[in-house]
Amino acid sequence: MPPTAPLPQAKKALGQHFLVDAHYIARIVAAIRPDAADLMVEIGPGPGALTAPLLQVLPHLHVVEVDRDLAERLRAAFPPQRLSVHAADALRFDFAALAAGGMLRVVGNLPYNISSPLLFHLARYAGHLRDMTFMLQREVVERMAAAPDTPEYGRLSVMLQARFRVEKLFVVPPGAFRPQPKVESAIVRLTPLSASEVRYDDGQVFAEVVARAFGQRRKTLRNALRGLAEEALLLELGIDPARRGETLSVAEFARLANWLGERR
Repeated sequence: MPPTAPLPQAKKALGQHFLVDAHYIARIVAAIRPDAADLMVEIGPGPGALTAPLLQVLPHLHVVEVDRDLAERLRAAFPPQRLSVHAADALRFDFAALAAGGMLRVVGNLPYNISSPLLFHLARYAGHLRDMTFMLQREVVERMAAAPDTPEYGRLSVMLQARFRVEKLFVVPPGAFRPQPKVESAIVRLTPLSASEVRYDDGQVFAEVVARAFGQRRKTLRNALRGLAEEALLLELGIDPARRGETLSVAEFARLANWLGERR
């Protein structure tokens, strides 16, 4: 998007806050480290704050934009041989279709109002991804990277850390956006773990165990997993039934899920 183009009106229903600060735009692009050989897709490009500098390096870029007005602006600003604009909801988008046998890099300023479900959706494509670099609400990034037995540690932490290496990079203040959000933002990088590093065998069983353990945070595992994993099984695995889900490491969740998967 040309730098002189006026910003569009942000749509509150879509949770839009447009990044405008040149310093932070440059820092984000530097963190992404685009290379001309990259197969990359940007989610939520908006007016193109990251799109334009990425296209200074990339010969081609895919973008997924749910706002059809912004999608049309992008089509008018960049030639189709440089930018493929997918006017679509990222929550329903098939990212594997873009990979086409290659490894996809995903970047973007994710809509904060759908960040968790979108991250779960993207995790399904881990086998097609080289990495993901996102701007998200700082609180969400801290939950993503949280360690066990901390207030931020929860279902999102476990489900993402089971498939990705999560790195919080730096904070972006509200003043870098128009309109200004009421919260701080942060940049996070997710790098898929290798097949040998993924500890669980059955993703469905693992997700069920994690969801049950965090369904009511104050419940002990004895109560939260009742009917799924009884006390005797937990004790056999060296897990105290009086513990709460927030105290279990990703490895402990995986060990429990794998045992249940084998029993089934």
